[in-house]
Amino acid sequence: MPNESCKIIAITGGSGAGKTTLAKKISKILGVNKCVIISQDNYYFDLSEKFDFDGGAINFDHPEMLELKLMASDLKKLKQGKTVNIPCYDFSTHSRMKETKKIIPTEIILVDGILILNSKELEELFDFKIFIDIPDDIRFERRMNRDINERKRTKEGILNQWENQVLPMHKKFVECTIDSVDLVISKENDLDKFANKIITEIERL
Repeated sequence: MPNESCKIIAITGGSGAGKTTLAKKISKILGVNKCVIISQDNYYFDLSEKFDFDGGAINFDHPEMLELKLMASDLKKLKQGKTVNIPCYDFSTHSRMKETKKIIPTEIILVDGILILNSKELEELFDFKIFIDIPDDIRFERRMNRDINERKRTKEGILNQWENQVLPMHKKFVECTIDSVDLVISKENDLDKFANKIITEIERL
């Protein structure tokens, strides 16, 4: 039977919007015993054999690149109070790692990702949905910094991917989901304030 005390919260928005940052702020306030974060990025299919070059042919911003059915299955199990082992993804090789990550059910489960509202099965599991709406230029700058420093990518590859994949897919798959959420955040400097507001909203569910 579903655990009614377990609430699953979606945090979505474009690449570089601040989804992971917000999730971490909420988790820090609530504490690890009460809250866990699950990222969409863990559920990429293994694309190592198809990957050709930095910013290449594989469109990582299309829903078909993600095993969203597995994500929905894992969330359902957590909702039922069951422990799950979720995939781990290596962005340097674009492959799934042999290791998995053990997730123990908690009172609050935060799920962040750009495409998590593109699955009807997933959307039905969310008790509260948040969209972070940040201008494209700010998101691009953040993505550039992240991919260079954390994923050792080239500026040329990042720009090529942004123009030919990230931005077009954002227009097609991400922007359209803003009308289905419960809260829209559009001030990138107020995440601390919104983290506390979101916790208040969750406690009312």
